[in-house]
Amino acid sequence: MPADPLHRGSPQRNATSPPSSGSAASAVEVRRSARRRRTVSAYREGDRTVVLIPARMSEAEEQRWVGVMLDKLAAQESKRVLGDSELAERAQRLSEQFFEGRARPSSVRWVTNQNTRWGSCTPSEGSIRLSHRLQGMPEYVVDYVLLHELAHLLVPGHGPRFWRLLDAYPRTERARGYLEGVVAADRLPHLPAAREE
Repeated sequence: MPADPLHRGSPQRNATSPPSSGSAASAVEVRRSARRRRTVSAYREGDRTVVLIPARMSEAEEQRWVGVMLDKLAAQESKRVLGDSELAERAQRLSEQFFEGRARPSSVRWVTNQNTRWGSCTPSEGSIRLSHRLQGMPEYVVDYVLLHELAHLLVPGHGPRFWRLLDAYPRTERARGYLEGVVAADRLPHLPAAREE
């Protein structure tokens, strides 16, 4: 492997692999550094996640820390609320990744008047609206709802052709299960809080 001109004398191994968690990133790059002793850190760089680890870590420790850091980044990102412009950019990236860029919404935005739907689409206008109730949910769930509505720009109904489009997204079933769980939890009777005696 050629030496890293910026880190002469510090062995660095880069590995790129698909992410193992709910991350929207398409690849993980692991960078090892002899100067790094104990700390592990990670950040997003475009569509890639970079994980920085000490050079002395074993392969097993590397795999464990990559999983931990992907989960940590996903948790941080799910707490951050995307604005409408970021939501539109995300929809564009998802369309390119899963639908070859064929789904082109004219607008994508959050709305507060959808309490019984997660999202809606008006194909004739090209507009997509997502319920504010999705804010704070895991990234893969928001991505699924966006893809669902993007698919409606290509296929208006919920027939077999529509579901074949969504089969391209590997977390469709997991996201649907998550949303079904949220709906079921909302229907449970809410017990009054226990009183302290």
